[in-house]
Amino acid sequence: MSSPPPPTSTGPSAPSASASAFVLGESVEMPASAPTCRGFDFESPGGASIPAIMGAMMSTGFQATNLALAVEEVRRMRRWRLSDVEWKEGDDEDLRAPAVRAKVRARIFFSYTSNQISCGQREIIRFLAKHRMVDVIITTAGGVEEDFVKCFRPTYMGSFHGRSGGELRREGLNRIGNLIVPNNNYCKFEDWCAPLIGRLHDEQEKEGKFWSPSAMIARMGKEIDNEDSVYYWAQKNDIPVFCPALTDGSIGDMLYFHSYKRSGFILDIARDIRLVNDCAVQSHATGMIVLGGGLVKHHACNANLMRNGADFAVFVNTGQEYDGSDSGARPDEAISWGKIKTTAAPVKLYAEATLVFPWIVAETFAKDFDKEAWKKENDDTILWMPPLKD
Repeated sequence: MSSPPPPTSTGPSAPSASASAFVLGESVEMPASAPTCRGFDFESPGGASIPAIMGAMMSTGFQATNLALAVEEVRRMRRWRLSDVEWKEGDDEDLRAPAVRAKVRARIFFSYTSNQISCGQREIIRFLAKHRMVDVIITTAGGVEEDFVKCFRPTYMGSFHGRSGGELRREGLNRIGNLIVPNNNYCKFEDWCAPLIGRLHDEQEKEGKFWSPSAMIARMGKEIDNEDSVYYWAQKNDIPVFCPALTDGSIGDMLYFHSYKRSGFILDIARDIRLVNDCAVQSHATGMIVLGGGLVKHHACNANLMRNGADFAVFVNTGQEYDGSDSGARPDEAISWGKIKTTAAPVKLYAEATLVFPWIVAETFAKDFDKEAWKKENDDTILWMPPLKD
């Protein structure tokens, strides 16, 4: 005779396995000061405005919060003065006076990949260079030449998926994402740049003057004499532009062809590594704003390694760290190398830069640049006060 089946519960109690599991244990009380998550209310009495929406980003969560943190970090690097740091025994006597300390500000390193010049971010970058809101620029070869190309002919809007690469190739059209650059644009640039390389070569031979990439870019900015150009304003405002990979693009192509016509032209990259590193070392504080990754990110970070790290940093890119690339590395990795100070509060914003950088600039550099008090305050500041020599 078989045994009867076990009794089946018909009551409201939970199954024994679930009852014994720690499903929703009692939580601790959150501190009264803990910020709460709350996004922008479009029915708020003040109505919708960009500043109001941006003000709600900090409590929105995810990358919206990182956008707000990036804005705050840029504001901090711009506000910093040596007077924020207390003078102590053993420090330079020349830097003891509060009035002197209040005039020393942080040096801002601004790095970006070439696509930022190819797209409409160029106009934002030009604004920063024109008003001398950054102190050092680091970019790639494309980040240099695309600016000059646009001085001759425009870049056009296209599509990521509209036409095949083969079709575009047959028509002499080059695609950069959803942008189109005709071959004729580069031909115009080469018609202007190739003779300039010849003149630089002449000066090298006659005067013994070897050109570094930054000196060549400054000369190009002067020669273009076009206020639409980022590098016109950079040379006009004495903002050095570093491009250790200047040969990786159209300029490199022209140097290649030039070498067959006339050998011996020299680009001195050693002089630039000395200069970019000195820009970091000869600073009482530094900040980094980096759009993208690769060379432009590491070149700024490595220069700041020479001073035991930047004081402020904002990285904007879509890179991930799982592959060990420097492009995707979070700021904490840079801290481990001494490229960002251990006392810093750096921000990485996971976003495509064209979506977020305009808002960062709108809430920082552009928000107060037209105020005379702000202009005067910054016109009177210095980046580095070395000890006085006997």
